[in-house]
Amino acid sequence: MSKQVIICVDDETTVLKSLKAELKDALGNTYRIEIAEGGEDALELVAELIEDGDEIPLIISDYVMPDMKGDELLRRVHEISPKTLKVMLTGQATIEAVGSAIKYAKLYRYIGKPWQTEDLKLTVTEAVHSYSLDKQLAAQNAELRRVNCELELALEKQSKFTNAAKRFVPNEFVSLLSRESLVDVLLGDSVEKEMSVLFSDIRDFTNISESMTPQDNFKFINSYLSRMEPTIIENNGFIDKYIGDAIMALFGHNASDAVDAGISMLRSLDDYNLHRLHDGFAPIKIGIGINTGMLMLGTVGGTTRMDSTVISDAVNLASRVESLTKIYGVSMLITQNTFVQLNVSEGREYAIRNIGRVRVKGKSDLVTIYEVFDADPPEVKDGKLATKTVFLEALFNYEAGKHQEAAQLFAECLDKNRLDRVAENYIDRCQEMQSILPDPKLDFD
Repeated sequence: MSKQVIICVDDETTVLKSLKAELKDALGNTYRIEIAEGGEDALELVAELIEDGDEIPLIISDYVMPDMKGDELLRRVHEISPKTLKVMLTGQATIEAVGSAIKYAKLYRYIGKPWQTEDLKLTVTEAVHSYSLDKQLAAQNAELRRVNCELELALEKQSKFTNAAKRFVPNEFVSLLSRESLVDVLLGDSVEKEMSVLFSDIRDFTNISESMTPQDNFKFINSYLSRMEPTIIENNGFIDKYIGDAIMALFGHNASDAVDAGISMLRSLDDYNLHRLHDGFAPIKIGIGINTGMLMLGTVGGTTRMDSTVISDAVNLASRVESLTKIYGVSMLITQNTFVQLNVSEGREYAIRNIGRVRVKGKSDLVTIYEVFDADPPEVKDGKLATKTVFLEALFNYEAGKHQEAAQLFAECLDKNRLDRVAENYIDRCQEMQSILPDPKLDFD
């Protein structure tokens, strides 16, 4: 068990005896008193005590000693036991010696020699009390550091958990529910809000995946999704869920954000396809559908398993519109609801054309849809822009039942832009309708 030792250093035996007796009288048996008759003896004693694990709260040293001056001794003691408080007896000490001890040994106090008994007792009592307080403070600081360290680790762990949770439930979803964190979200929390819904899907994913192992499938999906996610976030949206290779994203600021995100996704896809071609893989195509409307966001589930969800006819319509991209052979379609809310006040113009009204599953009314072709190859985009007026006239004739006139105009569009799949689709429809409907020129009377 460690002991607390006070060391007295003087080259006069009578002085040492007197010091020891007065310290015993002042401190009782709380501290062991050791004496040394010179600087070298004192340093050896200090080293032994430290090696034995003992504490040295205080050392009192004379200044004038034959082998070593008191300020030098205290400086060297400070080097090996910096917490030990140092008191110097300064009967013949110079101002320079005291200053040196203060500077290099952090001298606690100096006492004139011969000393006054009460002054010595008061100095020693204050010194050991100060040492005790410093020791307690050091222990408290060590405990505080330990607690802080544990707290930092706990906060780091909590931060990792929070960041992990964000990857499953976006912060935006939590904010829309007027909750500060995921911890505050309750089962049944919900909010109604107008938002734009974006659905995207990889074309012929089933056929693509059948040629890959399950591991390769996951690598492919994650490689693709990791390139799509940033384009959505950069345009003020957030991903509500991944459905296999499909993405459902929500945009609450304006419809233009959703359209901009869709365009960015298609351009990122171009870069991704270059990467795939370089690695010997076939390029892929995606379809994007966007609709804007009122929807309900909230939580559903039970007491042990809860999930975030979005419920709305607007969501279903966005999904249906995305599926139409396959029929029309285009990359991106939006509804009339989205089109009328596009923000073009700051000079932002989109390459858009009306491609007709359709009846989608689950909707009794016809839905007007628009093709956004900003991300088409330049020659295809320019061709669609150049034939936009003719295309709209052809569409007007088609919807008016003038299928022959419509087919001629759609053929004109296709002749100027051989990659216009929508015009090609409508030519086929016109021909089909002409074969089904009776020729108005025939007289059945």
